[in-house]
Amino acid sequence: MVLASGLVAGAAGVQPLSPGVTVTVFAAGSLRGPITQAAKAFEKANPGTRVALTFGASGLLRDRIAAGESVDVFASANMAHPQSLSATGGAWGPTVPFARNALCALARAGLTVTGETLVKALLDPSIKLGTSTPKADPSGDYAFELFETVERSGAAPAGSAKLLADKALQLTGGPNSPAPPVGRNVYGMLVAQGHADVFLTYCTNAVLAVAEEPGLQMVDVPPAINVSAEYGLAVRRAAPQAAQAFADDLRSGGGQQALRQAGFMAP
Repeated sequence: MVLASGLVAGAAGVQPLSPGVTVTVFAAGSLRGPITQAAKAFEKANPGTRVALTFGASGLLRDRIAAGESVDVFASANMAHPQSLSATGGAWGPTVPFARNALCALARAGLTVTGETLVKALLDPSIKLGTSTPKADPSGDYAFELFETVERSGAAPAGSAKLLADKALQLTGGPNSPAPPVGRNVYGMLVAQGHADVFLTYCTNAVLAVAEEPGLQMVDVPPAINVSAEYGLAVRRAAPQAAQAFADDLRSGGGQQALRQAGFMAP
């Protein structure tokens, strides 16, 4: 069976995979948990096949690939970064959606904020607003898109989008940002340490942050102003069969189940 996206369902076991193959995967940092789980299960199901994972901000990973690093599978937190690789030549196959996410607000302990009062809190000059870095990290792009939506929807007066963009502290995900601490949720750490009072990040990240830093609050962004984050997946055309099989697993096999368990939505 060939999927309409162009990804072949090799993970279903139609053809045995060649042993001794390493599949190199670059993936968005927000995918660390489910993709690590999916990789372990894939390796167990295909003895002799290894999945080598690198996680980071999707824009920075895209730049590394464009600069010549050898990668077989690129799982991005947006569609644009893998699509840009396909547009530069024939080395990469089509980009297909494989998961969705949404934005939530991560608020510090003691700060009274709800979905209904979130916009007012974001606009409050006394509240430090944190985001990831736009262009380098899609989470930052989605946050700045939310600023535009807030104004466009009438949830805030004219000029609010610029005000929010100007006050946003781009605390992580950029080329010069400090490396995220090993084994810690960087968003929860930044809010717990007082670098931001409210941080706009993916809901899946916020769940992990609250579990790690129990004093923090996760606030749902109202649907009228929220932004849907669509994750894109691409495979290098010359990649081994195992790379295509792993990509298929992420899109429709056990990897998709791992994504659901981590809170990601269907594409």
